[in-house]
Order: sequence, then structure tokens, then C-alpha cells
Amino acid sequence: MMTTTFINGMDISFLDEIEQGGGAYYSGAEESVENAEDLLYILKDNGVNAIRLRIWNDPPGGFCNLERTLIMAKRIKEAGLNFLLDFHYSDKWADPANQSKPKAWENLDFTGLTSAVYEYTREVLELLQSQGTMPDMVQIGNEITPGMLWNEGKVDGEWDTTEQWEQFITLVQAGIAGAKAVASDLSVMIHIDRGADHPASRNFYDRFFEHGVNFDVIGLSFYSWWHGTLDDLRSNLNELAVRYNKDIIVVETAYPWTLNAPEGFSLIVSEEKQLHEGYPATVEGQTKYMKDFISVIKNIPNGKGVGFYYWEPAWIPSQKEWSVGHENGWSNLTLFDFAGGKLDSLEF
Repeated sequence: MMTTTFINGMDISFLDEIEQGGGAYYSGAEESVENAEDLLYILKDNGVNAIRLRIWNDPPGGFCNLERTLIMAKRIKEAGLNFLLDFHYSDKWADPANQSKPKAWENLDFTGLTSAVYEYTREVLELLQSQGTMPDMVQIGNEITPGMLWNEGKVDGEWDTTEQWEQFITLVQAGIAGAKAVASDLSVMIHIDRGADHPASRNFYDRFFEHGVNFDVIGLSFYSWWHGTLDDLRSNLNELAVRYNKDIIVVETAYPWTLNAPEGFSLIVSEEKQLHEGYPATVEGQTKYMKDFISVIKNIPNGKGVGFYYWEPAWIPSQKEWSVGHENGWSNLTLFDFAGGKLDSLEF
């Protein structure tokens, strides 16, 4: 079970690959090889108490798979940090635009696909449990607003039908059952991307409540340049808390500390017009944004705002060629500078 302490979390799923590619991290002024530190302990020393990892079934390049997740889970638990495991149920990114089945599951019928979700979830967690690194919480799917495991579990556009919703929810319930078979008290999160969109959030979670889905935590992503303002976020979270009486975590967020790209890299957020009003792309602006963002969560009605996770705060531009084809456009949305030095904003 998750701690009752407010979750100051970080998703550092790229850490394994960054380290193997030569990236390193520093909390002091001297950024040299002999002064490199374990990122997990830098984060912990700055108030972080939880780590999120994504898991892909069989990804090209071999990172974020089961083998590497077992290794990273040991490091997380050895550092005394809480652990959230994010099942994508894919060999690559699962998000509102991509929810493709793992290649090994492509030819399964619906019954077989449902069984595969159950068995995979159970087997992963049994292996984590056997090495003493059981997650404190799991996500069944990642940003599953349009469903997951397309097309069987697709529910957006022309696929938004009663039959498709029933199939989608059956797949989600198979994942939940697989998790609960290993640990009946394991906290389960259902995660969508609509942090500032109340009508879409309500439409989604209403369906889950109508079908009696047994989950513990509402998870949402919120990136201001895609989703809206902090006021929009506040309005949505407050209404969700009152409507569903569930704990809420904003499980993905970030904000830029500069708009200048490192040489040879592009940026997802690179223009002034993408910034939230009142928060410049500086370390000070990033810090102010995060303080106000955290205040929104801590002031959700009835104490239902239980924490947040910052997405990939340590994705530094250490590699130009990634083994799994990930172009790094995130290096100005981190809490570390381009060389891996800790920014003052991490201390929020």
C-alpha cells in the first residue's frame, strides 16, 4: 500500500538508458566524473519520496522491459523510496495517440488477449514480489483516455460504442485482477491524460463507475502547453474529488527552465507562446510554477489530493542516438541542467 505521506514523485524511466549511455548527475558545483552521484539519492536528499517506472512488454533496444525493471526496482527499494509501476501493455509508448498491442499478442482473439493481460500483469508482479521489490501502486494502462490494446480496447471516435467500452473495461479489469491476485491490498491507479478537461475526465470515469471497476486512485497528466491553465487543473481536480471521492494524483507534469536548446537537439517546448502566463522559462519561473502546481493538489477538497509525479526530470541530452529511437526533446523540461547538474528548482 502507498504511504499516507504526500507523494513527491518522479518518473525516471530513462535513467537506466541514460547511465549506460554515459550520462551522470551532480548535486554540487563540480560536474566531473569523480563527483558523479546516484540520481536516486540526489532526488531523495531533495525531498522526493516516490519513483515511477514504465514497463513495456518487449521494447526494441531492451530498456524498460521486465529484466531492466527488476534491476531498477531493486535500486528504488534499496534507496527507501516508494515505487509506482506503470503498465503500458505495449512494446512502445502508450498514450492518447498510441495504444498498440505488444507484437506477441497481435494475433490473439479477445479471450486470449484478456488472458494475456491477466497473466502478464500477475507474472511481472510475482517476480517483483519474489525479489522483495513489490510496487506500492500500479497503473493499469497509461493515458488510456481512448482505450488501450487497440483495436479491441479502443473507445474513441467511431469506436466509442457500448460494445467497445465493455471490451475495454474487461481488459482493464483483467489487469486489475492480475495485480490483486499477487497482492490484494495493492493500490491500483487508472490514468488518463485530461488534467484540465473536466467534461472528458467525467465522461471517462463515469463509465468506470457505471461498470463497477474496482480501483483506488484517479491519475491524470497535466502539461500546461497541451492541456490548459493551473486554474483549469484546479477546477477539474476539485470537481473529480467531490464527484468520485477517490484519491487523486497528477502522475505526469513538467515545466521548462529555458527555451534554449542544447547543440544538436530540438525541444518540444521552445516558444514563449507555449508558456503558462506568469511563469517564465527560467529556473525561478519553473520553481514558482511547481510551487503553485503543488498547492493546487494539496488544496483538493477532502484531502483527496495525495501527490504528484514529475515526468522525466533527469532526461538530460547525454545521447544523440538512442537504442530505442527516442529523440530527446525534453532536456529543457528537466530539473537538471544539460550536463546533469541539479537545478535549484529541484529543491521545491
